[in-house]
Amino acid sequence: MASRDDIVIEITPQVLLKAYACGIFPMAESADDPALYWIEPQQRGILLLDRVHVPRRLARTVRQGTYEIRIDTEFDGVISGCAASRPGRRTTWINPKIRALYRDLFDTGYCHTVETWADGQLVGGLYGVALNGAFFGESMFSTARDASKIALVYLCARLVRGGFSLLDTQFVTDHLKQFGTVEIERSEFHKLLEKALAHEADFSALPEDASPDEVLAVLATRA
Repeated sequence: MASRDDIVIEITPQVLLKAYACGIFPMAESADDPALYWIEPQQRGILLLDRVHVPRRLARTVRQGTYEIRIDTEFDGVISGCAASRPGRRTTWINPKIRALYRDLFDTGYCHTVETWADGQLVGGLYGVALNGAFFGESMFSTARDASKIALVYLCARLVRGGFSLLDTQFVTDHLKQFGTVEIERSEFHKLLEKALAHEADFSALPEDASPDEVLAVLATRA
């Protein structure tokens, strides 16, 4: 279970980065709730970058090049997609304050998007925060088959090529389990986080025009 402070705290982009370095992150109760709360799960989800599993069918879809992948070109579209209601989820925790905070982090180079496009339309993607050798995944969305999954594959390849050692998923879902996400204790997460923050990484190390085969090869060498 996630713990939450009952005290509303004013969060700035600088405070947010310090919070990530301490293993905590903000969430709102709903899109209509103006308050943000610190969250630090007792059980933390991480995707193991040294053993990313790409399901066989998904790998075939990646190789087919069905979607165009873009990096850091449409932050507003991605966060709007993540915030949108959809079947099985009527509410979202992404409120205006969250949008503003992560927009500031995007403008200063800490927040990144991996976007899935089809016929000139944004159909899926994800966003998160890069801090030294750690990447903190925030949210993803999809309006087309496999669009968010393919964005995650491209993110993992980018992190591996860039020398990241930690991909924090916050929680574990069935969607993430198939890629190798596991749940660890808070204390173990802090050890991995400390190691990740101690070294630099490069989110731009993988060329934006990397071919599907190159992306899968990056992950295959670590599996």
